[in-house]
Amino acid sequence: MFSSSMPVRSILGGNKSVQFDSLKMTWLGSSSSFEGDAYLLVARTDAPSKTIDEVRRPDGPLLVIGGSGPGSSSYDIPVVLRDTIGLRYKMVSGYPGSAELFLAMERNEIHARMVNLTGLKAVKPDWLKAGSPYKVLVQFGRKTRIRDLPDVPTAREIALNDSARALINMVEIPFELSRPFAAPPGVPADRAKILQTAFRDAHRDPQFLAEAKNLNLDISPIGPEQVLDALKSVEKGHPKHLDYLRKLYAAAKS
Repeated sequence: MFSSSMPVRSILGGNKSVQFDSLKMTWLGSSSSFEGDAYLLVARTDAPSKTIDEVRRPDGPLLVIGGSGPGSSSYDIPVVLRDTIGLRYKMVSGYPGSAELFLAMERNEIHARMVNLTGLKAVKPDWLKAGSPYKVLVQFGRKTRIRDLPDVPTAREIALNDSARALINMVEIPFELSRPFAAPPGVPADRAKILQTAFRDAHRDPQFLAEAKNLNLDISPIGPEQVLDALKSVEKGHPKHLDYLRKLYAAAKS
């Protein structure tokens, strides 16, 4: 099992810690394609900017967002939103984890944070209820609006232009591979088929699905062909978008 960005980093190159070719791996699939999840920009309703349009307005106040640091979704996704939808914000980084970010919002140290929907449901479900002092401004990591938040736009919908929308598509690819599993290159075809079939069947097992639901995990598996298709789309990406990803990942190491 890999971190979701590792197969993409392999294709981008330039990272000495990634010593494999993800296009040559024997892919089993990914346990999650983010079908039932989304990354959300959640803000206090008493923040100076009340809507995503106000946050993007050139003369509007900056949204104070909390994050861990480069390489974390709490830090990196706002960077992408700045460059693709015109999000205007001030980052306060250095929070050690999600619990501290939740507390910082409750104390009004920060106006907003990024958090995935399944995590929010598990830890702060009241934040999603009507009348809550918190509001979701935009969802990221999805091609379409998630069913739970039909009134919240996706980043793709409000991208500044077609190039920005294409960049969002590129950056979101690792979310389609949220929990990827692979065997080494060169596994004989008959053995690879056994592993791929077992992986597929495990994700249909009632006990497995019940445990995942109890843990509030998104189980939306994809097979090896879909994993490879996603990775090949990175390989064929526009050079400037690939350079953007390289710089984003490089910032995480510095």
